[in-house]
Amino acid sequence: MNVLNSGSRSASGYGVAAFGLVVLMALGFAACAKPAEQAAVPPPVDPVARGAYLVNISGCNDCHTPQRFGPTGLEPDMTRMLSGHPAELVLPEPPKLGEGPWIWTGTGTLTAYAGPWGLSYARNLTPDVETGIGAWTEEMFVQTIRNGKHMGTGRPLLPPMPWKWTAQMTDEDLKAVYAYLKSIPAVANQVPEPVPPPAP
Repeated sequence: MNVLNSGSRSASGYGVAAFGLVVLMALGFAACAKPAEQAAVPPPVDPVARGAYLVNISGCNDCHTPQRFGPTGLEPDMTRMLSGHPAELVLPEPPKLGEGPWIWTGTGTLTAYAGPWGLSYARNLTPDVETGIGAWTEEMFVQTIRNGKHMGTGRPLLPPMPWKWTAQMTDEDLKAVYAYLKSIPAVANQVPEPVPPPAP
């Protein structure tokens, strides 16, 4: 009887000790782990940095920054970054291309294009108040891209502006692009207005 009681007490003592060890280990792991809510909070996103990233990957400089010939061929003139078609580059009549398959043409600066839509010029996207988007509101910019209309409600945006694709950006992305464009150096450059195609 005493042997059984002694064995029973010993077994229960081991159980208590094991339980205590499990509790201590759990407390140790909890102390080392980061709180779940702290790990789940993403770092804040700088809208200007986000906008710069979106402008660069979307190819905005391909048309809105004048190109020039350099050692490796065409390269953007970053002294005129996103300032559109150079005002001093007055163009002659575009060449006649006929019915196709070649139906459009462009200048060596990649800032002016002629086709069935007429003659279009890449706009000045810098924050110059007189010649760029300096006087535009954020809402005007967002609606321009959303609707494919100049200043949100004006004339249609013309080729080769890929507004149907950029319109798929989120509102936050478009606002970030606007924030970036408002942060870059202003360039005074009055881009010509588009020219409609000749009457048939």
